[in-house]
Amino acid sequence: MNEKMFKELMTGARQMRDHAAGKKVVGVREVVREVKPPRPMTKNDIAELRRRLNVSQSAFAVLLNTSAATVRAWEQGTNKPSGAALRLLAIARRNPRALYLD
Repeated sequence: MNEKMFKELMTGARQMRDHAAGKKVVGVREVVREVKPPRPMTKNDIAELRRRLNVSQSAFAVLLNTSAATVRAWEQGTNKPSGAALRLLAIARRNPRALYLD
């Protein structure tokens, strides 16, 4: 490791220490508001969203970048979306056209 890289790492480490101690650190951004997790979606919610888009389970899977088996499991209630999938479904519920953006 060269001297410049070491100095940058040490600066970062000091900034992390100061930030953790509650000190104001230049260049560190705070999340302005709390981001709430999306509300869970039932199998009926997911099927209704897909019908609103007027697409098959296979086409819905392509839009969500997942498998048709996953969409089928969600709609049958044998599996539930979580994490990023749930966030994407929440976005699609609010703005279905967002799934069609490249």
